[in-house]
Amino acid sequence: MGLIQGIINHISNSFQNQEVTTSMLLSVLLIVGILALYEFIVYQAVLHRSLYNKAFNISIAVLPFFISTIIMCLQSNLVITLGTIGALAIIRFRTAVKDPVDLIFILWAIHIGITCGCQLYEMAIVTSLVATIVLVILNHINKNMKSHILVVHCKSVENEPLMKGLLEKYTKRYRVKSRNHTEKGMDYVFEITTKEAAVLAGEMEKAKDIERFSLMEYDSDDIL
Repeated sequence: MGLIQGIINHISNSFQNQEVTTSMLLSVLLIVGILALYEFIVYQAVLHRSLYNKAFNISIAVLPFFISTIIMCLQSNLVITLGTIGALAIIRFRTAVKDPVDLIFILWAIHIGITCGCQLYEMAIVTSLVATIVLVILNHINKNMKSHILVVHCKSVENEPLMKGLLEKYTKRYRVKSRNHTEKGMDYVFEITTKEAAVLAGEMEKAKDIERFSLMEYDSDDIL
């Protein structure tokens, strides 16, 4: 019992030793504010989706302020630590994150809050810079290669080889999503990846057997 009591006293004393002063709080919030603003700008710069979500960007910029102060509270008092763990255990967020890249920025915001709350400023800054470099490099790989949905109406199924010939020439890859036969002809839906969407549209316009078509760019769940 004496050993267990000694361990408990040691842990309790270690939590009580650190006092959160006003200067410490202001310095943490200052660094957090700079890094959060930096992440806010990076999210706008490297966003790969077509539609910009300003509300989400604001949320990831404000999130580190709360996390950093929570971490400072956890370092200062054992009772607060246990109470915070219990409170966070019952919190459930129901908003679904559809884009996997958004999870990166959420984790980045959490990382900034935790590292700055522990006064590990160098780790927060270096990690943010390295993450920015990686995101920029990956964002520019095949930047011009975009996904599209191509909807085509032609006179008959015999015109399918003509369309596939054009797609093989002007797209990197394509896939037939659906074939729909009507009294007026055939309707096709293709999923294509190409850098030459304008050229492909021009060639399809010249084809006599293609009566009408629609070419829509899409990125994940966003369709233009």
